[in-house]
Amino acid sequence: MTDSIMSKAATMEIPINSNGDSRTLAEDDGLEQATKIHWNLDEKDLQQVMVSGPNLNETSIVSGGYGGTAEGIIPTSSIKDLRSKCRGIPPSQSATTRIASQAEQRPGPSMHHSNSNPSMTEEATRGIAVEKFDTMKKWSINTYKCTKQMFSERFGRGSRTVDLELEAQVDVLRETKSKYENILRLARDLTNHFYNMVQTQQALGDTFADLSQKSPELQDEFGYNAETQKLLCKNGETLLGAINFFVSSINTLVHKTMEDTLMTIKMYENARLEFDAYRADLEELSAGPRDANTMVRIEFAQQQYQVQREKYERLRSDVSIKLKFLEENKVKVMHKQLLLFHNAISAYFAGNQQQLEQTLRQFHVKLKPPGSDKPSWLEEQ
Repeated sequence: MTDSIMSKAATMEIPINSNGDSRTLAEDDGLEQATKIHWNLDEKDLQQVMVSGPNLNETSIVSGGYGGTAEGIIPTSSIKDLRSKCRGIPPSQSATTRIASQAEQRPGPSMHHSNSNPSMTEEATRGIAVEKFDTMKKWSINTYKCTKQMFSERFGRGSRTVDLELEAQVDVLRETKSKYENILRLARDLTNHFYNMVQTQQALGDTFADLSQKSPELQDEFGYNAETQKLLCKNGETLLGAINFFVSSINTLVHKTMEDTLMTIKMYENARLEFDAYRADLEELSAGPRDANTMVRIEFAQQQYQVQREKYERLRSDVSIKLKFLEENKVKVMHKQLLLFHNAISAYFAGNQQQLEQTLRQFHVKLKPPGSDKPSWLEEQ
């Protein structure tokens, strides 16, 4: 900017006066001073711009002198650029807008991710559908083969695998369970009847006690009978505790222990049916022609037969073990419960109260205190 001003001043025309002489030295000095004044003003304006920023309303800063042209005009945008470089701020709002538009036009990696989500979800859904279809297909084939084998056995056309010893034990278990269920039903009936009898004895004892107070001439007789009925009622409640313990133990043996073993037996029988179905399928394929397609089917049938055979043998071993432990547990439980039932009944009808109480302590039978079945006053609120 300084060079342009100096060159302009040096090349400026010097007007000639009327007598043909050049301007005086004073006029030359005035021109030089004017140039220095403009230079000082330019420096002050530049410093002001550096400190406080330019006035955006101004369009230009005139630095020219006498008869200056457009070359002496400094655009405001150049001062803005200089200020922006000094402060590290983007030169103009248009540049920021241009950079932002370029960033928006540039595709980001998240777009690819969002576009890939529907495809991944669709593939996962398709995989689940294919898996369910395969499961349904396998179940249908297995059900068809087992149904075919079941009808073949029922109509005497197919053969079945038989374990005579194990099946005999299973039949004994089912018969034993049926008999124990009958014992359980009768014991419950006895409990209900005996409970009603005890309640009747208690009401009769209360009536005798009331009449002994109101009938002075029969006070002793009513008193004896009231005490007898109360004693029988007390012993009856003790016997009811023993019978309830007997019923509870038989119920656990029949409906939990035996039922668990029978569930394993049912699984074993289903595995036996599947094993025979795949065995018959393999025998049917082996008896047919041996071409390439048939050999592949025979190999696949052989694999399925091996899997079913291992499952059948494993469940047969489980059934044998459970039957053995069930027999031991049954003998142990029934020995204890039958002894308890016999001793309690004998002591009650013999009128031996001490023997009856000792029997309950021997088998760790705890009696519920009277009124324990009733809800507490907190529960009634």
